[in-house]
Amino acid sequence: MAQKLICMAERERSKYEIIQDLINGKINGTDASKQIGVTVRQIKRLKAAVVKHGAEGLIHKSRGRESNRKLDPEIVKKAEKYLKEKYYFCNPTFAAEKLDENYQIKINKETVRGLMTNLGLWQPKPKKQSGKWHVWRARKDNFGEMEQFDGSYHNWFGGFETCLLLSADDATGKITNAKFDTNESIKAVFRFWLEYFDKNGLPLSVYLDKFSTYKINHKNAVDNQDMITQFARAMKQVGVKAITAHSPQAKGRVERMFQTLQDRLVKELKLAGISTIEEANKFLKEYIPKFNAKFAVAPKRKNNLHKKLDKQTTEKLPQIFSIQAQRKVNNDYTVMFKNNFLQLDREQLTTVYKKDTIIVEEHLDGAIKLCLRNHYLNYTALPERPKKEINIKLAALTKQKQNSYKPPADHPWRRQFLLNRRKNEAIECVLTHVMKSDDV
Repeated sequence: MAQKLICMAERERSKYEIIQDLINGKINGTDASKQIGVTVRQIKRLKAAVVKHGAEGLIHKSRGRESNRKLDPEIVKKAEKYLKEKYYFCNPTFAAEKLDENYQIKINKETVRGLMTNLGLWQPKPKKQSGKWHVWRARKDNFGEMEQFDGSYHNWFGGFETCLLLSADDATGKITNAKFDTNESIKAVFRFWLEYFDKNGLPLSVYLDKFSTYKINHKNAVDNQDMITQFARAMKQVGVKAITAHSPQAKGRVERMFQTLQDRLVKELKLAGISTIEEANKFLKEYIPKFNAKFAVAPKRKNNLHKKLDKQTTEKLPQIFSIQAQRKVNNDYTVMFKNNFLQLDREQLTTVYKKDTIIVEEHLDGAIKLCLRNHYLNYTALPERPKKEINIKLAALTKQKQNSYKPPADHPWRRQFLLNRRKNEAIECVLTHVMKSDDV
């Protein structure tokens, strides 16, 4: 009679030997339960199974059977098809989400990882163990208490590099505003924050890096606190505290968010067929709420610390968020700015003297305005450089036109000066006569 071959694991074989000792009377049920680590009641069940079926009684009944949770081969076939045709460039987690979202194929991300590995679409990466440990700074308590802001240059879409400007709330991890632009220039950053203020209000503080747009990194700026950038000046005027981080890890939440977006958002833009900045910015308006719903966290407190913009500040926003520079008024009442000569008009809302220091404002819409003592000056752009004049008869530019009228000699305003002159002449005459008499 042929014997049946039974495959047992080491643990199952050890159990079988203990149960045999129990059956042979070498040990009792209490000792067997201690050795195996189960209750005496379970030992009785194992003993009955061995007596009835032999060593096979200790083998799990599900061994060799198909799992009740095994995926339908048709579903696996469809998933493999979509993975090869549409999501071959995605990672397993993102691919699993898109299969569920677009085709209602619910497969665990680890199962998708196995499918993609078998298809050659994904190569498992070894885990890196870094010797450095970074302690995460505790989140702020309230929404609007701190915004982490940065720009990321990347090939987001269209095969060319663009910059994604993004602000993330420190307390909730929400993307509060995001915008694609060509670079991280001061004009792009100003446009970004004007949109942010219109949408959310004024946050208490902004946490950002030491990029030249935000901070002057020259060594002299340490001792001279007046040396600030256009961005720092504008934020100070609206009452938002700008904090510069000393390392990328200090504002690690927005840095980590960029890593996630460089993986997920790039694929979303590619699947949507987007190739221009305008299309990408429209797409962000729909994408950000979905992203926040998936990754945002609940704050410690439910207060919103954004400050509302009052009417006066709202009216001054175009002036505050303009590129400002100081210039001197020349002797011919012209102002030079970017190789252009601006001729001030004779009539102004405030008195303008030669060598006055004025503020030249370059607004985001391209307008150039000259400001002196909170008044905008009227001017005309000259086509070429004016001829140099040394003696300028005009003393100052005022509200009223200067009159060429000169009062006559007998005018009451002149009488006192005329009397004083005659008095002085008489005194000089007397003194001269006295001196001549002494000489004789």
